[in-house]
Amino acid sequence: MTYTDDTRARRNVAVLVMAQAILGAQMPMIFVIGGLAGGMLASNPCLATLPISFIVFGSMTTAPWLSPLMQRNGRRFGFFIGAIAGAVGALISAYGLYIGSFAVLLAGSYLTGIYMSAQGFYRFAATDTASDAFRPKAISYVMAGGLLSAIIGPQLNKLVQDAFVVPFLGTYLAVAILNLVGMLLFLWLDLPKGTRSEPKTTAAKIARSRAELLRDPRIVVAIICGMVSYALMNLVMTSTPLAVIGCGFTKNNANDIVSAHVLAMFVPSFFTGHLIARFGAERIISAGLVILATAGAVALSGVTITNFFAALILLGFGWNFGFIGATTMLAGAHRPEERGVVQGMNDMIVFGMVTVASLASGGLMNCSGGTPVEGWNAVNLAMVPFLVLAGGALIWLVRQPRVAV
Repeated sequence: MTYTDDTRARRNVAVLVMAQAILGAQMPMIFVIGGLAGGMLASNPCLATLPISFIVFGSMTTAPWLSPLMQRNGRRFGFFIGAIAGAVGALISAYGLYIGSFAVLLAGSYLTGIYMSAQGFYRFAATDTASDAFRPKAISYVMAGGLLSAIIGPQLNKLVQDAFVVPFLGTYLAVAILNLVGMLLFLWLDLPKGTRSEPKTTAAKIARSRAELLRDPRIVVAIICGMVSYALMNLVMTSTPLAVIGCGFTKNNANDIVSAHVLAMFVPSFFTGHLIARFGAERIISAGLVILATAGAVALSGVTITNFFAALILLGFGWNFGFIGATTMLAGAHRPEERGVVQGMNDMIVFGMVTVASLASGGLMNCSGGTPVEGWNAVNLAMVPFLVLAGGALIWLVRQPRVAV
């Protein structure tokens, strides 16, 4: 269905922005303390970031079934599942910390990944009732909701991370409350109810198979660029708290740096959609890749507090341009009846690579050199081949003839 009046879409965007702000606050909280909590409980320091890896792995394995489920039953149904899983996962993780069990912490982290997967579909939900002209702006505005989460999450974390004798127990309990309160926002969403009872149309009968979709150049390149942008952001951000503390700074320094990073991830969203509408997704993705490369160069140039802040701010900007650009490209490269398959497949591939990146992050940081500085340098050097991959894919795309969807 094509929408021309964006009144309904704007209401949905407002709700999704609030959900991104409140529910989304849990992600910077967990990403700050996940590696530190893992380091307390893991028998091998190379496994310190495994709780974060399990979150991303949970997101990867959830997307293939959650996206079709929302296609049948509506987005709101899937968003409730995500928030409930986030609350339960946080409580299980808190219990794991309380009894000192790394395995229980990992089990809770996996359930948190279900929430992360559901949150990833907020950006697609913004397009469900939007006109073609409003679509990139809708995606951008919803992503901008992360601006508030960047402020709420780390600052709340400062208040609760040491609230109990067991370090970080307060963080997970606060995350459970955020999920239970924030999920009420979804009652105000006005989105299509799903396709369970809809008759099959001619268009639906000729929806492309997964193999055919993966032969579409724009879909393939959108997936590659989204995958690289998100994976590199995760690779570096996962190691940041470990590097900051390893280089002699404090947990509050780590919270402030991650807060600045998450702000940089979402502040550009106020204008990224306008830039995409004016210059096209390909140019904005290209700019994002260049900024990501610059972030790596800054990180490699030193380990002062200024270097950490500058590198993580640039990392956030680069992720924003690369990921929102790739999301917009993907949203315009498939038909409505292909939505469930394409979006689920995209997020499975993207978060599959992010899982690998988060696993590699801990190994590179803690086990690739004798000092935190050597580990931090290894993390940032690992960005190079993936930036080359995404840049090459974009160059290949612009040389292909444009085919109407």
